[in-house]
Amino acid sequence: MEFQRREAPFLTPRVSVASLMLQVLAALVPAAMAHVWFFGPGFIFNLLVASVFAAGGEALILSLRSRKPETGLTDYSALVTAVLLTFAIPSLTPWWVTATGALFAVVVAKHLYGGLGFNIFNPAMVGYVVILIAFPADLNLWVAPRMGDLDYQTLTILQTMQFTLTGSLPDGIAFDAVSRATPLDVMKTGLHNLHTVAEIRSIPIMGDFGGRGWEWIGNFLAMGGLWLLIKKIIRWHIPAAVGMGLLVPATIMYMVDPSSYAPPGFHLFGGATILCAFFIATDPVSAATSPKGRLIYGLGIGIVIYCIRRWGSYADGVAFAVLLMNMAVPAIDYLTRPHIVGHDSRGEQDA
Repeated sequence: MEFQRREAPFLTPRVSVASLMLQVLAALVPAAMAHVWFFGPGFIFNLLVASVFAAGGEALILSLRSRKPETGLTDYSALVTAVLLTFAIPSLTPWWVTATGALFAVVVAKHLYGGLGFNIFNPAMVGYVVILIAFPADLNLWVAPRMGDLDYQTLTILQTMQFTLTGSLPDGIAFDAVSRATPLDVMKTGLHNLHTVAEIRSIPIMGDFGGRGWEWIGNFLAMGGLWLLIKKIIRWHIPAAVGMGLLVPATIMYMVDPSSYAPPGFHLFGGATILCAFFIATDPVSAATSPKGRLIYGLGIGIVIYCIRRWGSYADGVAFAVLLMNMAVPAIDYLTRPHIVGHDSRGEQDA
């Protein structure tokens, strides 16, 4: 009688890395379309630049490491990094700024630590922080959302492409005519100048909760995140914990002094909160692994985001919060290891 034998590992994974990445990309499509609608075609140009340089950097490093470039390119992880970076930067961003962030994210933050599965920091957030520090002025060129009652001069596709390639606007168009402060910047500056929250929220760029246009993108990101939860691509612990870590202190401070602290809904729909909760903080490589660890990790991110927004130098704080908690992941995983049946708390085998 002949017995069939399978080499280890005996259980094959139900889904591949490429399949997971493609589903993440699919979940981001509605939000990407909303971004283009509200903030113009610059998102598409930034995405093309980020994708080319992320994929190029991936292929180059894999070749230098004597590995097949197509192996790394076909798992689509570099493309996911490019897309997340594109969501984090303004639609008006010169190509060399986007390229710098994409290359640093893939070459340094990912492959310097050994490649996919070994990086301890979220690559997209590392790339964003690098260009935020190196090119701070370029990351302030956020345009006003396309809303009919806002005084805003829109750029054509060719004008947007010209800025992407040259970093200069067409003759006769000034930056003040096309760029606006983000809702988080408006709120932070207004509170610093002793304006009340009610006065700040009367500014036309403000919406029902966060900023006009940004709210809709947040809604589509939440829909994509819920779809990932239903498909079990991500687990609920980190998104829920990020929300709690941000909303609990925001709610308490707002109840204490509603004129000096932004309401919790503004923090939820402001900046990259929802993108972080569902797509950035849930990175399976750089996030905590145990259920209890994921809750601690997510809570830490939410709390740090709120602290930076309220008392820090930056209007948002998602990238710094994620990277700080990435550094804490080894300790979190060590302290939240589940108890193994048959061993006591010291790791010794039970009698």
